[in-house]
Amino acid sequence: MNLTVEIGIIGAMKIEVDALKAAMTDTQTHTVSGIDFVSGTLQGRRVVVAQCGIGKVFAAVCAQTMILTYAPRVIINTGVAGTLTSALSIGQVALADRLVQHDMDTTALGDPAGLVSGINVVYFPTDAGVTTCLSDCVSQEGVKSITGTIVSGDQFICASSAKARITSTFENCIACEMEGAAIAHVCYINQTPCAILRAISDGGDEEASDDYPTFCRKAAATAIRVLLHFLGTWRG
Repeated sequence: MNLTVEIGIIGAMKIEVDALKAAMTDTQTHTVSGIDFVSGTLQGRRVVVAQCGIGKVFAAVCAQTMILTYAPRVIINTGVAGTLTSALSIGQVALADRLVQHDMDTTALGDPAGLVSGINVVYFPTDAGVTTCLSDCVSQEGVKSITGTIVSGDQFICASSAKARITSTFENCIACEMEGAAIAHVCYINQTPCAILRAISDGGDEEASDDYPTFCRKAAATAIRVLLHFLGTWRG
């Protein structure tokens, strides 16, 4: 049985992927390490969609399994994030040109913040062509987007002091979340192109705990709408 697909799509939560699964046809589900990988046809393309769970470990397990099982030409991480810039508000979209793990810290040993030892990488790149196409799709959907550095860590950022620490440490930070950099890390070591699409659900500040449950579902729907547009547009 050939499980090869064009595009792999990963979201951490049900609200980030369920609408995609519902729109798929000719589906098959394979469960590995407790993660359901649903493959099928979406917008005329062979895709696989998975809800990885929250955090970097779940995200890495999902991405590695997806690559080894389905060999996608590109992996896209979709979902929500907190903004790290006044130029990006709730409901708008952050696209990553690179990602960094803000909680990776061996600076006490003389390393730069975010360095992943062994491969000596701080910033993990995304695929420029896919990211540009996503940016065009966001614009065509009438939504503002910014492309820059998205940071990931096993923390829900909800304090101005935490935002200040991150933005003063890493360059051109636009959004924070909990999975993207781990997915980009796995894609990097497997030489699989990736892209990260995140709609803003909160400000990453003291109001985030209230804003997130209020705006999360709407933000996730925006990301899904853009991704469906992308699937019908991309000619990569």
